[in-house]
Amino acid sequence: MATTYKSFAVVGGGKLGMPIVKALAAQNGVSVILLSRSGTTSEISVPAGVALEKVDTADAAAVAAVFAQHGVEVVISTITSAAVGAQTVLVDAGKRAGVKLFAPSEFGMSTEGDSKNPKNKVIEYMKGAGVSYARFFVGMITEFVPFLIGLKDGKITLAGKGDAPVSFTSLADIAGFVAHVLTILPPSELANRTFRIEGDRSTMSGLGAIFNAEVEHVDKIGGPMGEFKTMMLLMTDTGVGSTGWDAETKKEKTGSDAAGSANVLWEGHHWRSIKEVHNLA
Repeated sequence: MATTYKSFAVVGGGKLGMPIVKALAAQNGVSVILLSRSGTTSEISVPAGVALEKVDTADAAAVAAVFAQHGVEVVISTITSAAVGAQTVLVDAGKRAGVKLFAPSEFGMSTEGDSKNPKNKVIEYMKGAGVSYARFFVGMITEFVPFLIGLKDGKITLAGKGDAPVSFTSLADIAGFVAHVLTILPPSELANRTFRIEGDRSTMSGLGAIFNAEVEHVDKIGGPMGEFKTMMLLMTDTGVGSTGWDAETKKEKTGSDAAGSANVLWEGHHWRSIKEVHNLA
């Protein structure tokens, strides 16, 4: 039995999926495929040695055939939050093809303990199917912060109080960590495990000082994607923005489940701060 996993499939080549593909492809002795929907017309450029497979991701048999063809051991899903429920097809395909581990599309705020969250329903589906999972909680993706807070002309706009701690992690750190632990740790240390990482930590209001900007609090955000921004900002007030948050107990976890507790698994790595990512003095 292999001591570490060597064959990976990434589903979705977007802003997070492609960095994960590149980070995996940079590992020695690893094979990687990228799955893209068969109806996709845009050109996708993949690193040398990475196979691009266009397949109907709603067809479990077709996806299973691709997994089996490439001997895939680990599937990493980076599909959008709006489509997380569709991952059950990928789980079924993985089960048919003998996939050993499935990393569902989390890569955001903590969802643990929130029984109504569709992401947890996917976890329950995997448990029922007997498929092992690895979850990655990263908090807010640092590169997306200016968009969320409407940074403009020395001012940021927040819905809610913005006084709860939030974890922030850069795309490079997320991708690098995922590739690192999935290729370094043995299967027994990956199965049914939650990884809580954190590149930096602040409150949303505290971002004013970091970006040297005035903070304006409003009831709701207007303009394009205003409803989405309002929802995300109000969610952080509940505490879920921290990767150590448990929605069931409404408390921060501690010890090996605390926010950023998994950072130690990437020994010697420098985690990028908010200021570093956005080139702030």
